[in-house]
Amino acid sequence: MKLDVDTLRYLVREDFKVLTAVEMGMTNHEIVPVEVVDRIAHLKHGGTFKVLKNLLKHKLVHHDSSKYDGYRLTYLGYDFLAIKALVNRGVFSSVGRQIGVGKESDIFEVATEDGNIMAMKLHRLGRVSFRAVKSKRDYLRHRRSYNWLYLSRLAALKEYAFMKALGVHGFPVPIAVDRNRHCVIMSLVQGYPLVQVKQLQNPDEIFDRIMSLVVRLAEHGLIHCDFNEFNIMIDDDEKITMIDFPQMVSVSHRNAQMYFDRDVECILKFFSKRFVVHSTGIA
Repeated sequence: MKLDVDTLRYLVREDFKVLTAVEMGMTNHEIVPVEVVDRIAHLKHGGTFKVLKNLLKHKLVHHDSSKYDGYRLTYLGYDFLAIKALVNRGVFSSVGRQIGVGKESDIFEVATEDGNIMAMKLHRLGRVSFRAVKSKRDYLRHRRSYNWLYLSRLAALKEYAFMKALGVHGFPVPIAVDRNRHCVIMSLVQGYPLVQVKQLQNPDEIFDRIMSLVVRLAEHGLIHCDFNEFNIMIDDDEKITMIDFPQMVSVSHRNAQMYFDRDVECILKFFSKRFVVHSTGIA
């Protein structure tokens, strides 16, 4: 579902009250009964039903009457709640073009009032199967039931926390600015994913630098778990930035060695196919 921020400017206070009411109701209901939404929103003269109709038209909620008359938030509705909260906090004032799309996220440019451009990452767990997500996300291990919006919120929370901590310890990561729900705001990384780069001036040096990052992470007790050419950014000066951290685990994780070896193997495989390198990897 495409993020159309133009719709956002036409929504009024009552729309957000009802969206928030659906969100709150989803704590205890997969599909929130209409009467529960109405009770939480507490609009006068049956206004909730009119608002729900408008939200449904804009695809911010999904209607389900298979068991009873009820609604749930869509990702678009969740997007609008997060964006509204961050705009109200003064984190940014406008949303620009989409600059990235993945199996589990969408990334957009956002701008502050004074023109500072940042990146907004909207987590979208659920695009792949639950089994695929569960195999990569340690915090889903014991869950039998799940709500994709809630799991996306957990992913954003974990990514923001790791990005903040890694930045403090001097790792080359984007600057974590703020977060709300499933949305993370970070500094905009100048450069390209390594997968798009066909030629490097110093492939041996870049390879060694990337491998040293894997080791440094482990020395700080962490394993990336998805360290590959898609999650390493490189600029024209061959400066490296690591991205994408929701799946990180501790070195005490029972599968830590396997995840560490897989990260190393991904980099070795990519460099051996794409570039001529003389390094042999980790000593």
